[in-house]
Amino acid sequence: MALTLIAVVLSLVLGHVAPGLVAWRGYGWFTAWLKRLGQWLGDQDVWRGRFGLAIGIGLPVLAVAAIQWWLRDRYYGLPLFGFSLGVLVMSWGPRELDLDVDAVVEARDPAARRAAAAALFPEGGEPVLEGPALVEAVFRCALWRWFGVLLWFLTLGAAGAIGYRLAALAAQGRAQSLLPQAQGVAAKEFLALLNWPVAHLMTFTLALAADFDSVLAAWRDWHAQGGWRLDIGFLGAAARASVVCELGEEEAYAGDGPAQAPALLELRDAMSLVWRILLLWLAVLAIFVIAGFVN
Repeated sequence: MALTLIAVVLSLVLGHVAPGLVAWRGYGWFTAWLKRLGQWLGDQDVWRGRFGLAIGIGLPVLAVAAIQWWLRDRYYGLPLFGFSLGVLVMSWGPRELDLDVDAVVEARDPAARRAAAAALFPEGGEPVLEGPALVEAVFRCALWRWFGVLLWFLTLGAAGAIGYRLAALAAQGRAQSLLPQAQGVAAKEFLALLNWPVAHLMTFTLALAADFDSVLAAWRDWHAQGGWRLDIGFLGAAARASVVCELGEEEAYAGDGPAQAPALLELRDAMSLVWRILLLWLAVLAIFVIAGFVN
């Protein structure tokens, strides 16, 4: 687990010191794999049904899991560390969230700001430059780019990281267009299942990193409205409540009194809260390693 923590930290560092990694995270091999499967199995029920997703995603994940198992006890774990680090770096992102947020904040005009904000709305549609929408977009991207990969990497190793990334691509990326309709629906359901525990852990950590009462109230109110059990809308509600609370404290400290915060201030604070969540996750993992609870 200590090597796992080091791999996570290194993947964060490499994403900033080596921007060329974004090109390496293109996943062209995955779309080529799905195209080839469509050519081989396109007319067969085993591919066109929802369980065909187990072929498109399952076989690459099984290959990674097999290599992970084969390397597990070799040379003091160093080959497994190098392999896991490579898979984690490839699965992270693919773009660096904080750099995309900085691009929106630092844009010189509305047109440039809207173009930069498009990176925060990868699911399609026009980017919305209003504060609440930007806050939700930052937390959605944080889940897809960072925390989903991180949790499943900590749980299942390299196979978990690549499995989450391929599921996300199949559910909302360009790879989805290559899948039969039934598989596209199954991919969305599978991604929702993977995201559900991640979103809850993010919300719990947000309560510790920000105002506990406001986060808990937002989470409780959202569920009281009868939200679907695998819907992660509670994360956006908690994020908006936390940002409002953060900005209220800043204004009170400045002595300006309550005021409506500009959208860019909300965006900035949302990114700050995401960093706090990540640091708390890494701190807890480090405590477990130091205390000897995990190897």
